[in-house]
Amino acid sequence: MSVGLLALFAIIPLVVALVLMVGLRWSSMRAMPLAWLTGAVLAIAVWKLPILRVAALTLEGFITAAGVLIIVFGALLIYYTLTCSGAMETIQAGMKKISPDRRVQAIIIGFMFAAFIEGAAGFGTPAALAAPLLLGLGFPPICAAVICLCFNSVPVTFGAVGTPVLAGFKSIEAIAMQALGTTDPALVYKTIGEYVTLMHLPMLFILPIFMLGFMTRYYGKNKSWTEGFAVWKYCLMASVCFGVPYLLMAWIVGPELPSLLGGIIGLAILIKLTQMGICVPKDNWDFDDADKWDPSWIGEIKPSQVKEYKEHMSQLMAWMPY
Repeated sequence: MSVGLLALFAIIPLVVALVLMVGLRWSSMRAMPLAWLTGAVLAIAVWKLPILRVAALTLEGFITAAGVLIIVFGALLIYYTLTCSGAMETIQAGMKKISPDRRVQAIIIGFMFAAFIEGAAGFGTPAALAAPLLLGLGFPPICAAVICLCFNSVPVTFGAVGTPVLAGFKSIEAIAMQALGTTDPALVYKTIGEYVTLMHLPMLFILPIFMLGFMTRYYGKNKSWTEGFAVWKYCLMASVCFGVPYLLMAWIVGPELPSLLGGIIGLAILIKLTQMGICVPKDNWDFDDADKWDPSWIGEIKPSQVKEYKEHMSQLMAWMPY
């Protein structure tokens, strides 16, 4: 059987999952078992794998999924602990002091903070932690989710301390070492990380500007792209704050730390520069009143109506769990 035909068979489970989840709007609870069944049947029928091996691989998948669920559980535990302790409101009060401008808040939380969370935990936790923080500040729920998910495009490759690179390329480690002429597997992953950062580099500068324009166009009162594009200087400054440690870690250390240190170092520098007023827009941009929002932006989630937030503890204590 040709390689092309084998590749066609290999992609069928992915197509099944996409059709069921995206096309037919099935939940993952319903769609993924069918995608697994498709893959198992193909493994036995096309690749002639023994049923016992397919069962063993399935068990391995459950074990891997358990690790992912533990990470997500930990992230949600942190979020609800912060909320119930008053730390979340303290963080929100601190963000208001840094800048009331929604565009600035989107960059600091949706881009920089979420990048740090991606580097530390991965597996969807940036959206699980950063989006509710934006929601609490008064962002429309759908806007908060879209912002965090799209901004996560750059740091996602090095999520969960480099897991996508380290685990994703494990199966071709021997082939890659042979191609590079090395016996050191660490060099393989480091080389992959270096090339990935170069691939991400253009979007590192384009994406923040585009996403703010998207936010002001589709969720702003004036439906204007230019209101978001107007803060391009601030976006470029944020990209540099994140990009320098991001690139240095990938090229000097390896794939474990680019997103983690790029996010936390960049976040600290960006907040300081914002407090100094460097490249910060002079006009504060905000969403329209919540009662004028499109119902599709909200769904069943009640947006925050709080205008003033109280600090129940120091900012250091509030951010400590992260």
